[in-house]
Amino acid sequence: MVKSEQDHNIRLRPAMLADVPALQSIEHRCFVSDRLSIRSFRRFITEKRSDLLVLEVGEALAGYFLLIYRRGTSLARLYSIAVDPAFRQKGFAEKLMAEAEVQAANRHCALLRLEVRKDNEAAIKLYKKLQYHEFAIKHDFYEDHSDAICMQKQVIQFKRDSGTRQVPYIAQTTPFTCGPASLLMAFNYFEPGSFNPYQHEIELWREATTIFMTSGHGGCGPRGLALAAHRRGFTAEVYLNNDGLLFGDSVRSEAKKAVLQRVHDAFRQQTEQQGVTVHHAELTVSAIKRYLQQDKLIIALISTWQFDKSKAPHWVVVCAADDNFIYINDPDTADIPWLSTAERQYIPIEYKVFSKAFSYGKKRLKAAVIIGAQKK
Repeated sequence: MVKSEQDHNIRLRPAMLADVPALQSIEHRCFVSDRLSIRSFRRFITEKRSDLLVLEVGEALAGYFLLIYRRGTSLARLYSIAVDPAFRQKGFAEKLMAEAEVQAANRHCALLRLEVRKDNEAAIKLYKKLQYHEFAIKHDFYEDHSDAICMQKQVIQFKRDSGTRQVPYIAQTTPFTCGPASLLMAFNYFEPGSFNPYQHEIELWREATTIFMTSGHGGCGPRGLALAAHRRGFTAEVYLNNDGLLFGDSVRSEAKKAVLQRVHDAFRQQTEQQGVTVHHAELTVSAIKRYLQQDKLIIALISTWQFDKSKAPHWVVVCAADDNFIYINDPDTADIPWLSTAERQYIPIEYKVFSKAFSYGKKRLKAAVIIGAQKK
């Protein structure tokens, strides 16, 4: 629900068709090009995949913002925002942005994105103040061929209880150590500050690697990660929906496949000897929630296709879940170098997106490692 501020005679509300003449007037006073037409205003007011809200000051229409939503994603886009010149320097743009974030969150959108002219210093300053971060440049974006800076902000945060310990964030320092970095986040959750990433990241990788050779160094498999956790006293169990050779589809060399098979067989024998439970089943969302409620963490294998279209196998930490999102710590910083450590924690992933990402390869391999506290 849109909040009213009666004391200042200011009101934010959804736009109505009767507002179109006033909106068009604001558009012409604020912009010399890239203006929304009367037809566009009418369409955005009536359709369901957008939110057009206006700011009233007394009887006057002082500004508006327009959010549009893309079906099948958890992204909102600030398509346009304007404050009438007669009402500027009163904090109304910031008020509009705050409400835009509320509306995006109400639509279960994790990110709010926008474009701003590269030479619009005042707007860029405001967005940075509001914790928006630049992530791309769109060249020749506007009608006058000006470039646009693309910015975004995470508008949904996981609501933690004040007394609940938070899963720490640890970034991988190589392209191939997402699994060890994920393990280290889990280890330091249960034993805060006890596992130095500099000392343990490569050590864990050497223990858990599958010698998976697409290019460069190999990545880690679920049994290897579980065994590394088990050796350090943590409880660990594995979920695998396919117990055949892991990651073998993209390896063409029979010699390399033979090495991969030997490592796979060795890990399988070791998990049996060490009593590490391996569930030959898919880890369901309900099971993920159940393990989280038991204060366990999930190291999940995902395909990055849903995020960067690269089809790479990648390990992340599932930290929490609520009615709408799975929250992950992603150790890879390559695609989000502008974010602070705090902003890389508990990244909200919509359930339907996570369900698509939680598998890898043509055989839809699903793998996860459940980590629990050290046995006393």
